[in-house]
Amino acid sequence: MGADSFILPVLTLWRRELIRFWREKARVLGFVGSPLIFWLVIGAGFGDLAFFFPGALTLTVMFSAVFSTMSLIEDRREGFLLSVLVSPAPRSAMVIGKVLGSSTLAWVQGLIFLIFLPLAGLRPGVSQLLILAGALFLVSFTFTALGFLIAWQMESSQGFHAIMNLVLFPLWMVSGALFPVARASSWMQWVMLANPMTYALAVLRRLMVAGALNDGTPGFTTSLLVTGLCALVLLAASTAVATRRREGSTA
Repeated sequence: MGADSFILPVLTLWRRELIRFWREKARVLGFVGSPLIFWLVIGAGFGDLAFFFPGALTLTVMFSAVFSTMSLIEDRREGFLLSVLVSPAPRSAMVIGKVLGSSTLAWVQGLIFLIFLPLAGLRPGVSQLLILAGALFLVSFTFTALGFLIAWQMESSQGFHAIMNLVLFPLWMVSGALFPVARASSWMQWVMLANPMTYALAVLRRLMVAGALNDGTPGFTTSLLVTGLCALVLLAASTAVATRRREGSTA
């Protein structure tokens, strides 16, 4: 099997996700607008827009990445997924294409949210912004792989929404988005440091906030490694689940 039989399906599915998004531009308003309002209200209430900005950015990327993978359920219902699964293309190409497409959409919406950085009083340099853009894509990819892993096994959009809200929002709340690790109780600090989302948020916070952080935020290198490892594990799990379903059913 040549490289074209793998790369072409990946690029095709990636492009399809972008076209679908272009036809549903209202999604930008929903995924960016809600965290923006949340950030302005909470940040203004606590008088610290800078602290809450990385959390709001993470929330934007998380919502966009995870709920973009809900298209898997729609594709199954419409029969498109079945046509992909019975094609000669390997299932790993289908997984990577879908994940890359949704990751790109979440990444773009995260970049749009960065326009509001000056309102938070955060002014990272050009080099930091470039690194931030790369780290933001890694975070987007991680959340998308998680969404794919769960959406592949769901039969209804309602069930997917319920599971993701039950899992994701609590993880986000104890990631350091609402209160720093150093100010939490001792048992909560252990919970926060065991939460993978804490490290995804820490990557972005370390790049946006200049100087040393004394709020218990994990270090940049550690956070980047943990986030990258989570991305690889979730992608491998998604591929394994998609491949295993070949034995039980075609969809």
